[in-house]
Amino acid sequence: MKITILGSGTSTGVPMVGCHCPVCTSFDPKDTRTRASILVEIAGKFILIDTSPDLRRQALENAIPHIDAVLFTHTHADHINGIDDLRGFHLLHKRVIPCYGSKETLDMITRNFSYIFTGASQGGYTPLLEPHQVSGAFHLFGQTILPLPLVHGYSYSTGYRIGAIAYLTDCSRIPDTSMHLLSGLDILILDALRYTPHISHFNIEESLKVVEALKPRRTILTHLTHEVAHRDSEKLPPGVELAYDGMILESNIASMTANRQW
Repeated sequence: MKITILGSGTSTGVPMVGCHCPVCTSFDPKDTRTRASILVEIAGKFILIDTSPDLRRQALENAIPHIDAVLFTHTHADHINGIDDLRGFHLLHKRVIPCYGSKETLDMITRNFSYIFTGASQGGYTPLLEPHQVSGAFHLFGQTILPLPLVHGYSYSTGYRIGAIAYLTDCSRIPDTSMHLLSGLDILILDALRYTPHISHFNIEESLKVVEALKPRRTILTHLTHEVAHRDSEKLPPGVELAYDGMILESNIASMTANRQW
């Protein structure tokens, strides 16, 4: 299983417009962060998690050939507003892509972007996505996909475990019921917004407490603001790193939980 960090930044991206702080003016390319999203490749199939506003740029820079499924974590703009950029793939391959998410998430996306799901004959639009509500484990391309409910401030989001890899973005608390499903991870990609506290996101100190509890083999902290310089990776505990756009992760034990009965 191969994972590409398409975007490692928070909702503003980095550099942030109008800002001249050391990170926003950094010459380190790893300090340039598009909005958070990842791509999971399994046996030639590509699963996109979230359609960030930077999806077109991310797809071009990472030479994504096609998308076979989309998983949505929640409905905040920085995670869904690039949904129309899936049209380029459809124009080439003429396939309606299955997408997955919680009932609340898909209800809002299908309402706000109805033409993506139903088409619009007057404008020549055809459906791009086919929605599938999920509340428990499901299967894609030989892997078990496990949705994990997360608390995101005063709202909720969904993390995903795929084999021995988990992607938990946009969360301020992981319920015990989800924590119990996160043992034995090879790679944990975890929300860690900044150093100072935030009502809707883990800060780095809080993220490290999650790492201490779960003890994954490797942890990647993502959804980073301009408060965090990439060089700060040197300050993190062994096995913990800061994400950067284009970062590639591979797991040779990705299928270890594929047949596990959750």
